[in-house]
Amino acid sequence: MFTITSPSQEHHEAIQQRIDTKTKPLGSLGQLEDIAKQIALIQQTDTLSIKRPYMLVFAADHGIAAHGISIAPQAVTQQMVANFLHGGAAINCFCHSNDMAMMVIDAGILVEPDDHPMLKKQRIAAGTLDFSQQAAMSREQAITAIEYGASAVETTYQQGTNLVAFGEMGIGNTSSATAIMASILSLPIDECIGRGTGIDDQQLSLKEHLITQGLNRHQASMTDPIAILTTVGGFEIAQIVGGMLKAAENKMIVLVDGFIATAAAMLAVEMHPEAKAYFIFCHCSQEAGHQRMLNHLEASPLLNLGLRLGEGTGAALSLPLIRSACAFYNDMASFEQAGVTV
Repeated sequence: MFTITSPSQEHHEAIQQRIDTKTKPLGSLGQLEDIAKQIALIQQTDTLSIKRPYMLVFAADHGIAAHGISIAPQAVTQQMVANFLHGGAAINCFCHSNDMAMMVIDAGILVEPDDHPMLKKQRIAAGTLDFSQQAAMSREQAITAIEYGASAVETTYQQGTNLVAFGEMGIGNTSSATAIMASILSLPIDECIGRGTGIDDQQLSLKEHLITQGLNRHQASMTDPIAILTTVGGFEIAQIVGGMLKAAENKMIVLVDGFIATAAAMLAVEMHPEAKAYFIFCHCSQEAGHQRMLNHLEASPLLNLGLRLGEGTGAALSLPLIRSACAFYNDMASFEQAGVTV
């Protein structure tokens, strides 16, 4: 569905030399140097730019959540979507403070919300099915979700956006992300599972049992990334996969948030390995298993703040660092320009 090419490496040495000859000790700006080089390779220009950065928050419900394996009931997905639309969530605060546009996408929550200027309706169904008992969705639904996510990103691209971030909301979605992780990494559930937003021991034990049951039930059919999405995924995760791949196809910068978004990124990279060159991994979630995901992707996240909220909050908080990386690349003097001898 996508044609993704890796950034040209033709100017790699010139980009690295430009970074190395700035008025600083070699490598002293750490990860900011890596980010500047990555963006320079993506944009293939002398002057780096972040244009109309956009946060897309995809929301959907999960059938497995009916077992009570989250700290909140499923109704909270709908309530939080309303909170997003009224500007009252953490992600609203962080997008506002960092001059980032924001759109909420209903990918398939239980109750369809009222129309709102900040809301885009791309509903697949009123939540997935319970993957501990049956496939979460049909293959056709998974493909449609990927296409919908791509369409949302394409809209921002046509409006002039060159950086897009992905957030999510969905009670129960850490269960889907855990199952996706276990499938791709071939790890036992107890090495992947975490407490989400703070479940107790009894809920954790039930969550582990249900995910294990689902994986055992579907193991024979989970033969490719779309099959994994079909059996244990979520509508918001599937749409994020499509959005990430469309952004990479358009040579946009992609900000990958925490545990859920990284599960989507893993699927995207399984489908199109070239896409990873466009991904900036923003933070290491406190959710158990996230560091293993990052290790698998050979990713070094920008932040480690103990976050476990989701919504795209870590991605929004990373934006000032990314802007700073562009600023030093564009404006910092070289030793020659500054007349500094070393």
